[in-house]
Amino acid sequence: MPRLTSRIRPRVQPWDRFAGWAPGAAMLALAFFALLLLGAGLTARDTTTDRHYPAEQSTAQTGAANAESDQSAPQPAPATRQRDTDLALYSAIAERVAAGEDYYSAAVAEQRARNFPVRPGLTVRLPTLAQLAALLGQWGLFALALLLLGGTLAAWHYRLRDEPGGPGKLRYILLLVVLGSTIGLKPQYVFVHEVWAGLLVALSLALIAPGRWAWALLPAAAALAIRELALPFVMLMGALAILRGERLQAMAWGGLVLLFIGGLLLHLSYVDAVTSAADPASPSWLALRGLTGWTSNIVLTSPLYLLPHWLAAPLALLPLIGWAGWRSPFGLTGFLLCAGYGVMFMIAGRDNNFYWALTIMPVWFVGLAFTPRALGSLWNSARGY
Repeated sequence: MPRLTSRIRPRVQPWDRFAGWAPGAAMLALAFFALLLLGAGLTARDTTTDRHYPAEQSTAQTGAANAESDQSAPQPAPATRQRDTDLALYSAIAERVAAGEDYYSAAVAEQRARNFPVRPGLTVRLPTLAQLAALLGQWGLFALALLLLGGTLAAWHYRLRDEPGGPGKLRYILLLVVLGSTIGLKPQYVFVHEVWAGLLVALSLALIAPGRWAWALLPAAAALAIRELALPFVMLMGALAILRGERLQAMAWGGLVLLFIGGLLLHLSYVDAVTSAADPASPSWLALRGLTGWTSNIVLTSPLYLLPHWLAAPLALLPLIGWAGWRSPFGLTGFLLCAGYGVMFMIAGRDNNFYWALTIMPVWFVGLAFTPRALGSLWNSARGY
């Protein structure tokens, strides 16, 4: 008579990466994930616990924000004063551009007036979103963002219908995309560059399929034109194309990188023309915050910020286990994308740069759809089932 455990365990699926693993390998994987989650729970919460999405703040502003924060407990309410200051900057720039003023003169003047640094040139945002805001206004931008979210969901639905493991989890995946997208998709946040970059990265990811990838270049290019933080995504897509032997696609992604570099150098030259050595400079973005940088960025840009950090931080990393367990081209790409941005958050970005995680947030939580199956398969494999 077969054992009860063999009756109730889920049927092995070809997209289940951890099913049938050797017991030793499964034990090592479980131990690694357990240590990762435990380490996340023990990380200290960043001092910047007020949820605002700022431009690059000066050292004085950063110190003031840190001094005002309560390090002993989470602060679920947004810091309205600071948030409004940052969003007012983007809105004021858009208004000046709409009135016919040159973007770079307007941006540098507004940042100086608000004591924001203008050096190096990357502290001044690329002009794309400001030009779009000047054309459409806040509510026009919000309507466009909703349309973009709808198109992204449609693209994910179409893409995952034929992906191994996708059809059975499709409704959960789409809900998780919405969860990750809507945290920043509010009328007052439509001026935040990372919100747009995140939606466009998610759309581009869904448009990459075997034999079909050309359309993915358009939203990727748009993401780069709005925020340079989309560059790791484009570089990963090019690297994966090289590994698959798809030279034409690799050349296309490489060409997009070169085009972006040319545009970025032009942007920096325009900023340099309206700034001087006397202007305030930003502190270094090379912060080396380690695992705290990773977990805090995810927590503070998601609904997890409502939870105590010892619980929110491990939950923030749970999607990685699901992405790792999804044995499919899409699952592998999602895992590498999320892990890559996580490593970047460990190395680069100060405490007040946590909003960078909005660039990956629409994709991040999708792994949760596969996390229970991944953990169950690892447990069964570790016991030799």
